[in-house]
Amino acid sequence: MIAGERCTRACGFCAVSTAKPFALEGDEPARVAEAIGRMKLKHVVITAVARDDLADGGAAHFAETIRAIRGIDPEIVIEVLTPDFNGKESSLRVVLDARPDIFNHNLETVERLTPSVRSRAKYRLSLDVLSHVKELDHRVVTKSGIMLGLGETETELFESLDDLREANVQVLTLGQYLRPTPAHLPVVEYIRPEAFDLYRQVAEEKGFEYVASGPLVRSSYHAADYHPARRRAT
Repeated sequence: MIAGERCTRACGFCAVSTAKPFALEGDEPARVAEAIGRMKLKHVVITAVARDDLADGGAAHFAETIRAIRGIDPEIVIEVLTPDFNGKESSLRVVLDARPDIFNHNLETVERLTPSVRSRAKYRLSLDVLSHVKELDHRVVTKSGIMLGLGETETELFESLDDLREANVQVLTLGQYLRPTPAHLPVVEYIRPEAFDLYRQVAEEKGFEYVASGPLVRSSYHAADYHPARRRAT
């Protein structure tokens, strides 16, 4: 996770601190790349807190980190898990110009529950971000995730899967929401493992290229199990 430990949003599911962020650390991209090189990683997931205090939402910091990692090893698969950047096309372009292999932005929950689950984020805006990413660069793999057990219905879940496919999302994660602290949203339901198996099958039938679905699945769960076709230089 880059761009600090303080988030400008206060989502009901997330344990990251909400506070005025500190200034970005200019050497962080290089330090992240150095750590990745030392660990000899072949697939990395770079995420960040929401930085609504920055004009670009932290997009340039993402891009600098991607380029620093490419400088260590151009063969590393780089996946970014980004905030919505308030839907700014200029910010999306900055990240995409650095050429990540996978662009992940989580829908998190169904449309009805979004106002109570996600701070400031909007369901349709997230779909627009994912769709727009694919329009800006058809070569990048798009990915999203949904937490289950917040009170969504099966019908609502399937509608969200349709919405993600309409946005040309290729990779999907489905996992169980677990309450970080008593101050966060309660778990409404614990989804049975066989239901997760069914949802994976349904998602695959809807056209997702790869689906990770299970109680312990998270956005970055076994991320390297999905192998994107490496992007051409042109």
